Formats: sequence, structure tokens, C-alpha cells
Amino acid sequence: MPELPLRVLVLEDHAFQRSVAVNMLRSLGCREVFEASDGAQALELLARVGTVDIALCDLQMEGMDGLEFLQRVGASGQVKSVIISSSLSADLRRAVHQMVALLGLELLGDVGKPLHVQVLANLLRKSIDRPVQMQPADSVTLASDKTVRQALAQHQLHAWYQPKFNLSTGEVCGVEVLCRWHHPTQGVIPPALFMPVLERCGLLDELLFAQIDQALTVQRSARAQGFALNVAFNLQAVQLANAQLTATLKTLLVQHSACGANLTFELTESGLLEAPATSLESLVRLRMMGCQLSIDDFGAGFSSLQRLCQLPFNEIKLDAEFVRNLEHEPRCRAAISSTLALGETLGMTVVIEGIETDAQRCELLALGCTQGQGYWYARPMSGPDLLDWLQRRSARQTTNE
Repeated sequence: MPELPLRVLVLEDHAFQRSVAVNMLRSLGCREVFEASDGAQALELLARVGTVDIALCDLQMEGMDGLEFLQRVGASGQVKSVIISSSLSADLRRAVHQMVALLGLELLGDVGKPLHVQVLANLLRKSIDRPVQMQPADSVTLASDKTVRQALAQHQLHAWYQPKFNLSTGEVCGVEVLCRWHHPTQGVIPPALFMPVLERCGLLDELLFAQIDQALTVQRSARAQGFALNVAFNLQAVQLANAQLTATLKTLLVQHSACGANLTFELTESGLLEAPATSLESLVRLRMMGCQLSIDDFGAGFSSLQRLCQLPFNEIKLDAEFVRNLEHEPRCRAAISSTLALGETLGMTVVIEGIETDAQRCELLALGCTQGQGYWYARPMSGPDLLDWLQRRSARQTTNE
């Protein structure tokens, strides 16, 4: 077994189960494995050995339990990511998943008990394969107001595309437009490092219009190759107050000989708690232009049903968290089924986000899902890569017919 460059802490109060976990991790090639029987012992150990990549953490134990331990390390940076291993009920573990996210920790997975070596191996590989995170100091230097403004002005912020697909046929239904910073020395930089700066500087509209311009060029090229793509853009609720939003969009559509019916705008429900009259006017005007409106991350906010009744949406994008817990949490399966039924009743398309495995795709198909998006099908890619991917995929399908 090749050595994995990982430092792992096992927090488990049951001596035998702790021994099994430690031996399993070592057999999988983890470089360093530490162990503790309660949270206090784990904190003392971290003070001696330093940061670990993963904490394999039980939740229920005597002394300082796993919940308090996670609270303690949440702000310290001593633990990079967490794997939950607990016999607590699925609904309680899911609540802990939310707690981990709120603490700023990365949740690699929830393995339950007993441990299974292949499941653990997959999570370790996931940890190794994740993108390298920049140190906070580097991030601040790189993504300052000045450098991000310059990146936008110098056209370094590029539209990337993640396909949406039909779960049954594999047919491409459209693409979601994302953003990547092509830095001249640092390479491709993810949006988490620069989008907050753009928002703070009031540059979201400028970015949106630049992305629409880039995407419509790609859409026209795809159409010339025989591929009709609906293109979806993320839109913040605050941008709806821009009186020039629809007028600028109309100008861009005319420039590219495109029509609004081939565009979708995705808005997160959390930003729509209070929709002023100007925002409602923008939503209505977008629909009047033929654009589709999608309520994004559905189920992650607090006013989903009210928003669906009041605002002119015609698509629901179900938050990826429901798919992530589909296999182990019956409530997620029920929530997906209910959302599909709601979408059908309201005449709205339902798109499932976060599909990462074929098992998830098959189970979603059995529930009646038709459209999805996720790494199982395709990762985000640049415009040229998207056009090449569509051509290669079409050629493979022609060969197989």
C-alpha cells in the first residue's frame, strides 16, 4: 500500500474500536496516525504534535465528547477536515454535519459504525485529491480590492461551464456559468477567494455582464456545431435592484443574435427574504424577455414555499446536501420526493445538484428525477474545453450507435 501524506487523529473512547480504526488507517498507508480516548486528551495531543489533516471523530463519549471537541478546534485551525464515525441516529448526525459546516470545518464524510475499509479509503483519497487551499495571508494579499479590480479590468476572470444533464439519457440540457480567475502567476483561482471582494466593491454587475458576453459567444459556437445550450447565470438578489440589468441584457442579446429563452438566471432563496418592488420588476422583465428563473439551493433557506408562491420562478434547483445524504438519510429521500411532487404541481422543472456517483444517479432516477448536475457527469470547464468536450462526446455516441 503506497504511503498517503496524511496525518490523522482518531478520537474514540471504545478501546477496541479505536484500535480497529488506527490499524485500518495504517493499513491504508496513512503517514501518521494519532489516537485519543476523549476530547481533552485529543486537545493535549494536538498541542504537542500540531495540526492534523483529518480527525476521525466519535461523538458520544465520557468526559469531553466529540461535539465539544469540534467546537474547540473549529476556530483553531488544528484540524483541517472531519470524518464522523458514530452510532447516533442519522437525523442527529445530519445536525452535526450542519454544525461542522458552521464551525468552518470540512466534512469529508460520515462513515457510521462499524467502519468499512473501502468507504474509509475513498474518503482518504477524497482528502488527497481536493484542491490545495491557500494560506489566509496569501489569500488576503492575492485577493485584495486592488488586485481583483485589476483582474476584472484585464479580463482575467473567465466564465467556466458545468453541464446539466438528463439522468436517464445523459443528454446535455444546458450549462451553469461559474467563474475562475486565470492569474498570470498563480494559475486558476477558485471563486471563494475573490467573489466576496467583488461583492464588497460593488462589481458583481460588471462581472455578470462580462460573463454573459463570454457565455453567449460560447453558446453561439456550440450552436454552430449543432448543440443547443441553455446557459444559466448566478444572480444575487441585490443585483435585481439595478435598473440597467434588463436593458444591458437586451443589448448583449442583440449583439450576439441570441434570445432570452436560452438563458436562465439562478437566485438563491436566502437572498430573497425581502423583495422590494424594483426587484420584482426585474424578475418580471426577465421572464417577459423569455428568460428562465431558477430558485437555487432550494431547501437551504427559510422561506422557500413563500418565495415560490410570490415570485415568478419556473425552475427549482435542489440543494446538494440532500443528495449527499441520500444513501444514509431517509428524510433526504422524502424531501427529494416531496420537491419533485411540488415541482410537478407548480409546473416547474426540478434540477438536482451535487450528483457524484452512479449509485446516486440511479436512486434519483428511481425517485422520478429527470435533470441533474454534478461531478459524476462533468466538472466545470473553460469555454474551449466545453466545446471540445461536446464534440468528443457526440463522436463517441455516434460511434456507439
